[in-house]
Amino acid sequence: MVLLQVMYTDLDFIATFNIEPEVLQQFLFEVYRHYNNIPFHNFKHCFCVTQMMYGLIWLTDLKSKMENIDLLIMLTSAVCHDLDHTGYNNAYQINARTELALRYNDISPLENHHCAVAFEILETRESNIFRNLSSDQYKRIREGIIKCILATDMTRHNEILNKFKSILPGFDFTNKEHKDLLMMVLIKVSDISNEARPMEVAEPWLDCLLQEFFNQSDVEKLKGLPVSPFMDRDKVTKPSSQIGFIRFVLLPLFIELANLFPCLEQHIIDPVRKALNYYTEMEKALDKEKQNRSHSESGAKNKEAADLQPEASKPETQ
Repeated sequence: MVLLQVMYTDLDFIATFNIEPEVLQQFLFEVYRHYNNIPFHNFKHCFCVTQMMYGLIWLTDLKSKMENIDLLIMLTSAVCHDLDHTGYNNAYQINARTELALRYNDISPLENHHCAVAFEILETRESNIFRNLSSDQYKRIREGIIKCILATDMTRHNEILNKFKSILPGFDFTNKEHKDLLMMVLIKVSDISNEARPMEVAEPWLDCLLQEFFNQSDVEKLKGLPVSPFMDRDKVTKPSSQIGFIRFVLLPLFIELANLFPCLEQHIIDPVRKALNYYTEMEKALDKEKQNRSHSESGAKNKEAADLQPEASKPETQ
């Protein structure tokens, strides 16, 4: 939590928005309390996403291109983006007809819940880091945080990416629609940025994510609910889970952001391409091991069958 405080201080939010240090501490403590002890979508994930957002703000020099209030929206959205995550995704919520799915009419149940929990925390004066702002500023921040957190629903991925691609040739930082889309893309990139980190950091996070996926698919099988193939422990391997995700989700998104900010190529695209190569080689090794095992088992069965042949049918030896 101390490092999150440092990020708010380093980006000049404390002075600019008159945020009292003790209120920021209480806000971050309440955020910490409202993340659950689950394998992946926990407070450590919140920190990683926020740290990536903080890094992207500095790497792209957004302080000279956007207003401080927009940067405050993005950093706070990252802090709050998975509050009270249950460990079961939206498809599960909808198929299982959970309270969240019923409350939000099957529309981004988790993301709507994350937003609601964030603003419940901010409703308490002791933890309201925006309490010294004007009503207009608060309204703008609330609207921005809701837009950013709702953008993390992966069912909206193609919609947001395609809109962003369409505006890139004439991107204008003074255009609100352009800026809003950039903010949504930045939180999406931050949210799924694990593979941009060193492999010794990224791979354990993948293990945590797969554990959460497998926990969900196990419950879905027990309840007779539809099971997502990418979550089924009987069908998914570590490399198979990543290769398609990197090729068809991560790289297309990261490449478009780097088209706007070429400086990001070395920071987020090069590491992701290395990760793709790593998992491609891992998949080849697993396939080879599977083939070798299959050949060994086939040879053992043939030998066993030969040993069981009647003596009369065995060829005579000289």
